[in-house]
Amino acid sequence: MKIAFLAPAGAMHRFNGSFGKSLHYAPLTLTTLAALIPESLNAEAKIYDETIEKIPLDLEADIIVMTSITGTSQRCYAYADYFRKRGITVVLGGVHPSLMPEEASQHADVVMIGFAEQTFPQMLLDFKSGNLKRMYIQDKEFNLENKVIPRRELLQKEKYITTATVEVVRGCSLPCTFCAYPTAFGRKIYKRPIKEVLSEIEMFSEKIILFPDVNLIADREYAMRLFKEMKSLKKYWMGLVTSSVGIDENMIKTFADSGCKGLLIGFESITQESQSYINKGINKVADYAELMKKLHDYGILVQGCFAFGSDEEDTSVFERTVEAVVKAKIDLPRYSILTPFPKTQFYAQLEAENRIFEKNWAMYDVEHCVFMPKKMTVEELEKGTAWAWRETYCMKNIFKRLAPFTHSPWISLPLNIAYRKYADKYEHFTKEVMCDNSDIPI
Repeated sequence: MKIAFLAPAGAMHRFNGSFGKSLHYAPLTLTTLAALIPESLNAEAKIYDETIEKIPLDLEADIIVMTSITGTSQRCYAYADYFRKRGITVVLGGVHPSLMPEEASQHADVVMIGFAEQTFPQMLLDFKSGNLKRMYIQDKEFNLENKVIPRRELLQKEKYITTATVEVVRGCSLPCTFCAYPTAFGRKIYKRPIKEVLSEIEMFSEKIILFPDVNLIADREYAMRLFKEMKSLKKYWMGLVTSSVGIDENMIKTFADSGCKGLLIGFESITQESQSYINKGINKVADYAELMKKLHDYGILVQGCFAFGSDEEDTSVFERTVEAVVKAKIDLPRYSILTPFPKTQFYAQLEAENRIFEKNWAMYDVEHCVFMPKKMTVEELEKGTAWAWRETYCMKNIFKRLAPFTHSPWISLPLNIAYRKYADKYEHFTKEVMCDNSDIPI
């Protein structure tokens, strides 16, 4: 049996888009699924990641498995329709198919809903025996114990900044109205046994480990135990947390002692009113500057993420945000536009107000406006976001934020240069470009 795993990408993140190698780490979804293939099938597996390479239209496979988020769903559907016409069985899974299974089923033979660790092997056995179901739903007894080791050997290692990505904890219980993750997968927190995490980390020769989990401190007690034990491995690491990491300086010290070199934090906005709008009260805007100082004092870099478009924001927000970002010396700022993903509370709110004007999912990449803002026009929101990118990553402001270059400049400077290139190309990705799938025969 030949199995092809595909990860189609939106125009901005495609191999010929605006994200260079230094901004691409190896994803875990497809390598994990490949590790779940039952040995009895004696299957041959190949991975095609469109962020690093073109997906060949003449690939040979008995079954194709695709992962999809909302922003890539239209492209996934185009590939699915094409390969099904070639007589190949197509399976769709991921966030968007879990949110919109009926829609996805119009383009696939099988839809995987929720986490697939338990259901995926059974689906392949059913395919082999000719008893495929139309949908496979996450097992209620799902857990992360005895998690398989991803088949990283299937990746083109040289095309990623790192393949040393490790899952620790899955899920987030925060009530943010815009987030698609808990809408698709629920708010339960799943934790791997710490011994299993440490054992996987020990397999790497790489010095830096990346944890791509959406919230490493979803269970603070677990996080403290993990990173206290990780200290002995003498690795560096980076991961995602919330701004609440600053509540407990002991946690920051534990992170630093265990090798933490960088954290991604969703600051979202420089106004507390906007935090209330998206129900992310955990963020305390008045504490941002002090949090940055604490993290820098421990040698920890910060990628700070901001989302423009709240009903509380007018056109002044762009200049005020860039000013705050430079003043706080946020090492790697990232900007996006609030996006109402389907089935989320935010989507329902805007739909009820008749403010969503764009229904092509390709535009739901968090860098384009798909709804009518309250205190500015669509054009002002998109132009303002593009300006914030360019202004933040002009050489003057890069040096202002990173000076005096005492916090791992060997990490921060190359990443800033990469985002500078991203900022320069930002406005190239118009709707025409984003929605163009003409390279896939229909």
